[in-house]
Amino acid sequence: MRRPRNIAAGVLAMLALLLQACADPAPDEIRFAMGSAPSTLDPRYATDAASARVVRLLYQAPVDFDAAFNVIPQLTEVIRDSDRRYRLRIIGAPTFSDGRPLTASDIAATYRAVLDETMASPHSGSLAHIANIEVLDERTLVFDLARADLLFAGRLVVGVMPAEVATADATAFTAIGSGPFTLLARPHDGELLLQRRHDGQHLRLLTVKDPTVRALKLARGEVDILQGDLAPELLGWLARRDDIDIVADAGTTFSYIGINLQDPVLARHEVRQALAQAIDREALVRYLLQGHARLGNSVLVPAHWAVPADLPSFSYDPAAARALLASLGYDRELPLTLGYKTSTDPLRQRIAAVLQQQLAEVGIKLKIEANDFGTFYGDIIAGRFQLYGLSWVGLKLPDHFRYAFHSASAPPAGANRGRFVDYEVDRLLEAADAAPDEAAMVTLLGAAQRRIASQLPYLPLWYEDTVAAVSGRVTGYAVRGDGAWDSLVSVEPVAQVRTGTRLTATP
Repeated sequence: MRRPRNIAAGVLAMLALLLQACADPAPDEIRFAMGSAPSTLDPRYATDAASARVVRLLYQAPVDFDAAFNVIPQLTEVIRDSDRRYRLRIIGAPTFSDGRPLTASDIAATYRAVLDETMASPHSGSLAHIANIEVLDERTLVFDLARADLLFAGRLVVGVMPAEVATADATAFTAIGSGPFTLLARPHDGELLLQRRHDGQHLRLLTVKDPTVRALKLARGEVDILQGDLAPELLGWLARRDDIDIVADAGTTFSYIGINLQDPVLARHEVRQALAQAIDREALVRYLLQGHARLGNSVLVPAHWAVPADLPSFSYDPAAARALLASLGYDRELPLTLGYKTSTDPLRQRIAAVLQQQLAEVGIKLKIEANDFGTFYGDIIAGRFQLYGLSWVGLKLPDHFRYAFHSASAPPAGANRGRFVDYEVDRLLEAADAAPDEAAMVTLLGAAQRRIASQLPYLPLWYEDTVAAVSGRVTGYAVRGDGAWDSLVSVEPVAQVRTGTRLTATP
């Protein structure tokens, strides 16, 4: 495959003139450009990357995770009184953004809302075994489970809402949380104005879908931080500027190709195997991502404690793919036609175009449909696809295997978007949930992952690096492997003076 040309250069030159007239941001405001707008600010429904990252700024959950995927306290300490009883006690004196104290009743109301079938929360599946939630006092509550669950503490990651908001109709939702930021306004569609609670710093989150425009806005000083969804050549162009820093870390964001197992053609294992063998993942990483990714075999990174070392993988073997398809009556003259859905992000479209080229070589005609993220994501949730390209972000617990691959986890109960049904996988995942100790759980999860890998209900691609471009107007921004925007809690504007139409940092 030929190395792609720097297609952004010409576009950058043309658009630069158009941005000359744009106003500079207020010197005391930090501006963060998002590639797509969050679909919701309600923690009960946040599943897409932008929503999950903004929700972390507005809300706190009972627990969080450290860099080694271990559960750590956030709002509460969690005490395991027995294999089916967990006691939560609030740490410190957390308050909501409107000043009222956060109590155990708020935590209980939030999680009862997630479990309410009429609310149809996508997080309900991983918490469905909660039998009862009892508030003992203002700072303490108890979760009683219908079955033992060694991972239960790590499931308590839904941001806590005030009880009256959690119990109201979803249409009456207001974004009131106890996180480090509060929502001040939504000035325009796709734009959020937040205020940092500890110092009053304003943060404006702007949706700029076109990555070239995002890069130009950063270069012009109209935004301060970009993270993710930037083509490598744009990052290279930004890196050559003295007033912009590129920061990166090995990421946990997992990219994959989803497959609709209810489609009669894709339900055939031979077709899915041919798809896997026809894709040259190494070439995609080398040339389109310019090395900013690691090949992946599972939704969790290999270093995760729940991932077995002997997990099966697949290799690029176009000859084998052609032979499989030929046995089914397909070849380059009579190709198998499949639809592939993706977003309008240029890098994702370029990946789709290369996939189209690679699959054509073995006798598969890929028809690409690109839509704005909201339309694209809606189609995926509804099952209106044959193939699609998407990523999982911020995964910490191996409970994701049940959430994404158990037959009872089809949307809205979970994220089994391909409608994969395998009763041996169901049995192994259910047994892992009921395991008496961690060693038994890890063994069962390993068996489930090997079975999933052999059935190819999806095609693993890679773990993308987390990369951000940061203007010299701000300091203190660092990236996290899971892609979260938590560093916005500590980023600060640099003292600035205005020079002509540019903002320039003072020495």
